[in-house]
Amino acid sequence: MFARAVSWIGPFPFRQAGLLLGVIAIFWFLGNNTLSTMERAGLTPGFSFLSQRANFEIGESVIAYAAGDSYGRAILAGIANTAKVAALGCLLATLLGVALGVARLSGNPLLSRLVQAYVEILRGTPLLLQLFLWSSLFQHFPAPRNASSLFESIFVSNRGVFVPSFGFDGLPATLWIPGFALVLLGGWTIARKMFFGTTQYGLKMTALLLALFVASILALKLTGFTPTTEIPAKGGFNIRGGLSLSPEFAALLIGLVVNASATIAEIVRSGIQSVRAGQWEAARALGMKPGQIMRLIVFPQALRVIMPLMTSSYLDLTKNSSLAVAIGFPDIVSVANTTANTTGQVLEAIALIMAVYLGINLAVSAFMNVYNRKIALKGALVR
Repeated sequence: MFARAVSWIGPFPFRQAGLLLGVIAIFWFLGNNTLSTMERAGLTPGFSFLSQRANFEIGESVIAYAAGDSYGRAILAGIANTAKVAALGCLLATLLGVALGVARLSGNPLLSRLVQAYVEILRGTPLLLQLFLWSSLFQHFPAPRNASSLFESIFVSNRGVFVPSFGFDGLPATLWIPGFALVLLGGWTIARKMFFGTTQYGLKMTALLLALFVASILALKLTGFTPTTEIPAKGGFNIRGGLSLSPEFAALLIGLVVNASATIAEIVRSGIQSVRAGQWEAARALGMKPGQIMRLIVFPQALRVIMPLMTSSYLDLTKNSSLAVAIGFPDIVSVANTTANTTGQVLEAIALIMAVYLGINLAVSAFMNVYNRKIALKGALVR
């Protein structure tokens, strides 16, 4: 028992104890100094200010918020905005990055070189600079009266991007969108087990997912929630109707997606190249088409190499969303900064920001680790 305690403490227990006491003394000194400074400034440490009225507006929010609400509600609105950008960014960056990674290995030299240039430019320039570029581009788009349109249903102007919206009367989007996502994820899992390796795999998967989508809409309609669609249209000096994405949000989302897709493209490329050439040759010998080889043979094996690195990319994208404050999007950093400026509770605001990002990143890591263990070879070392 004594030997075990000594081995845990280390070979020099008195030096270790002295070092620990020294660290505690430094933190005690810093904490005491901070409390004294806050007392002289008339500030009371703690988070009681979260229940006070915020008295400032937030440009856009996923949840309902008004200036008369509390600081806690304002912080919650900032967290929701950060989560929205991070979730959409990870999804879109994955789709774009996988497509670019496959295109990078194309036999067409022009396409391959274009993707290589795309990756090198985006990975070689600061993300903050890229966000400023996207923000500047949105500011120079035409006014709503002269907005560029696609099929008279999607409009792009200096007031943002307007797209058709879909919803249900009486049911907030914060409820039905996650519900639909869970239904489609469950359907995709079931369909993959049913049809993987069969002929017309993609067609069967699509048909099943569409059937689940339609069944979900019918189920909501039967329970009293009527589906509604709204197409944006020019009206007066603005564009009315539909779903609007503010210029700040659109610039932030595009900047994060484009930047992260370059990294993901390289991860996908290296993952595919890690599969031995013999796998390709054996599949060709069986008469399989290139699409079938990629889908059934190569990509499942490459996925085991790709997933750990993808987790790192998702965490980077989430943390990089904090740069939103530079282009005026009200994420958690922006809202917490405003809170700190109006209340003086700077340490508490910083602690909240750190706790939010730590919580989001731990949740993303836990989800990706579960998926990574699921696809790992049995008996293999899980990285």
